[in-house]
Amino acid sequence: MDYIRLDPADTVVTTTRALEIGVDIEGAPTRALIPSGHKVATGHIGIGEPIRKYAQIIGYAAEPIAPGDHVHTHNVEFRGTDIAYEFATNLRPVPAETPDTFMGYWRENGQVGTRNYIAIVTSVNCSATAARMIAAHFTPELLADYPNVDGVVAFVHGTGCGMADNGDGFEALQRVMWGYARHPNHAGVLMVGLGCEMNQIDWLLDAYGLKQGPLFQAMNIQSVAGLRKTVDKGIEKVAAMLPLANQAVREPCPASELKVALQCGGSDAWSGITANPALGYATDLLVAQGGTGVLAETPEIYGAEHLLTARAIDQATGERLIDLIRWWEDYTARNKGSMDNNPSPGNKAGGLTTILEKSLGAAAKGGTTPLTGVYKYADSVRARGFTFMDSPGYDPASVTGQIAGGCNLVCFTTGRGSAFGSKPAPTIKVATNTEMYGRMIEDMDVNAGAMLSEGVSLEEKGREIYELFLRVASGEMSKSEAQGLGDYEFVPWQIGAVM
Repeated sequence: MDYIRLDPADTVVTTTRALEIGVDIEGAPTRALIPSGHKVATGHIGIGEPIRKYAQIIGYAAEPIAPGDHVHTHNVEFRGTDIAYEFATNLRPVPAETPDTFMGYWRENGQVGTRNYIAIVTSVNCSATAARMIAAHFTPELLADYPNVDGVVAFVHGTGCGMADNGDGFEALQRVMWGYARHPNHAGVLMVGLGCEMNQIDWLLDAYGLKQGPLFQAMNIQSVAGLRKTVDKGIEKVAAMLPLANQAVREPCPASELKVALQCGGSDAWSGITANPALGYATDLLVAQGGTGVLAETPEIYGAEHLLTARAIDQATGERLIDLIRWWEDYTARNKGSMDNNPSPGNKAGGLTTILEKSLGAAAKGGTTPLTGVYKYADSVRARGFTFMDSPGYDPASVTGQIAGGCNLVCFTTGRGSAFGSKPAPTIKVATNTEMYGRMIEDMDVNAGAMLSEGVSLEEKGREIYELFLRVASGEMSKSEAQGLGDYEFVPWQIGAVM
């Protein structure tokens, strides 16, 4: 088959291979060379008329389009969404499932971890070097004496000062720090600051009621009296935590304790056809266990948000999602951008034309169950089931927020190929097409492209992903984890003015 029609209402089909001129597409010959994964018109589309894929509008004809024409950025116009929203009109029951378990770490506060790290969390860029030096001391050879500890990780960033001491940016950074400080994948935490920064560690401790103890410590370079002494003291503190952290052992935990960040990056035309729906099916299986899926990347549900509001458990939940969309419209306008700035050049090369098309495919990661909660960036995700967190579409910043919200696993779909990994929550990568999976097999955990190349069903591939959730949560290393990714992907979203 040279192409796929996704819905009878669609005005385009998607090619499954590169097509030369003259290939028959539903009775009309192709009129140009068309790359694999790109769209071909199946009928006449007049200027200004809508173009439909997934039975939804993905753009408007910028010029007359004839049957067999290549439909892409050269002849498609983007327009902002203008949708009449519905709430709680598409609520599908969550089926009961036989309870599954994984081998995780029960924490004293009742949370469950999938990994057992010691974290060094910085308040400001000025303490980043100290944190990295402390972490670098704990080599694999030294940690060999503590087999139950997965590592010592420094979470450093480029902000924390030159910012207002209130407002969106400051509050988001504080939520990130709190989320990492209390993350269930951390057995111990050392917070390191400079001392004079705007983002004071003491403020965080007071605001969130964090108490220092054997497995939670804090210090400032200025108080300790310099970089070298801070590094020495930090090494001493972490060394004291290691025997305590090593006492943690894996034990059976219900799958309901899994909280999975749902991500995509380096997307292509197959993302919304193979990997994202398969991840959506896995999310449905997780939700049926009482677990939690956390969709994010607000700009990348733009144009698909009406599908999510219809799944919201009530109008208030749906309206919180719409409020985020309106904020992003204003945010991009103020910064002289467009909601259509995404897709990226790589997305477009892979066949995605507008953000509307990308969003319709991206939203499929959320499966079909009710939307139970909508959260601010890096806020603690308290509701179980399918939820949404506000974040930018930039993967490292988005995943940082999801992990801060409590996600103990990440599942990341990609069509172009993304070398992404995360700590302390490991990332599972799902390829959308078989060609890329074979080319980047050292980076990809699952080949959802087999849904096209081998006829594997959505249900089979979704269950494969879900079962991998359980194995990775139990300690099996994902491919990005095995390659050591995750030390540089901690990127808190920087909102507001840098002063």
